[in-house]
Amino acid sequence: MTPDMIIPLLAATVQSGTPILFATLGAIFCEKSGVLNLGVEGIMAVGALAGFSVSYATGNIWLGFLAGGLSGMVAGGIHGLVCLVFLGNQVVSGLALTILGVGVADYLGTPLIGLKAPGFVPTALPLLSDLPFLGPVFFRHDPLVYISYLVPVGMWLFFRNTRAGLRLRSVGENPDAAQAAGFSPTHYRWLGVLCGGFFMGLGGAYLSLAYTHMWANHLTAGRGWIAVALVIFAFWNPLRAVLGAYLFGGMMAFQFRLQASGTHIPSSFLLMLPYVLTLTVLVFSSWKGGSSATPQALGVNIEPAD
Repeated sequence: MTPDMIIPLLAATVQSGTPILFATLGAIFCEKSGVLNLGVEGIMAVGALAGFSVSYATGNIWLGFLAGGLSGMVAGGIHGLVCLVFLGNQVVSGLALTILGVGVADYLGTPLIGLKAPGFVPTALPLLSDLPFLGPVFFRHDPLVYISYLVPVGMWLFFRNTRAGLRLRSVGENPDAAQAAGFSPTHYRWLGVLCGGFFMGLGGAYLSLAYTHMWANHLTAGRGWIAVALVIFAFWNPLRAVLGAYLFGGMMAFQFRLQASGTHIPSSFLLMLPYVLTLTVLVFSSWKGGSSATPQALGVNIEPAD
């Protein structure tokens, strides 16, 4: 492949990986607190619909993006209600949330199919966009991509260097010790669930406001499940999540370009490539000892003390 072919492919990799990155970061935030959330796909679907609807109704793309995040927070709150208040099974609640979120988005979004809404467009960053190779790959995107560069670093610093972040991590490792230290594990689990849902909703909103600018049912197309797998691949590290998201983004971009080129490879085979990679990543992560990085209290309900 020539540089003229590689650079557009890598630029498409960054764009395709951005919604997966937001969703993966949200899942990491949630699971660091000890709450397993398999409802990422449903939360992304709700965020995509809310972002598109608000942008379409108001013409304000930033308000739409915020609405996507807030709707994801509400959906995450449903999961929190089931798991933190009623102590329901976290796996069952997450799966039910996926079914609910996708169903609600498809039902309410059906009248919007084919409609276009104001969305984010590429905005080159001065000076940085003129850098050889790196400029066209990383710095000629929409503003949400630039935000996605900052969020993983901010989250990594939050977990390592802030009191709230350290407490949230401790709740995910040993809630009894956290309780003995004098702070409420339930409160910090709520923080993880709600903030995680917010980022998942942003990932969905990116799909409808920056990736497509229009509504179509099943817009998430399994990206939420990819994000669930990437949490393990990243060993619950926000910085490693960037690598994983771009790996899958590159696979999706490559698949679309093969289809557009008129290849004789069956389209069904191309469509399954990202999910074959998902299984490969899970096997690789387990082999590399990903379980050792798992929050020790992940999926374990705790009795609220207040």
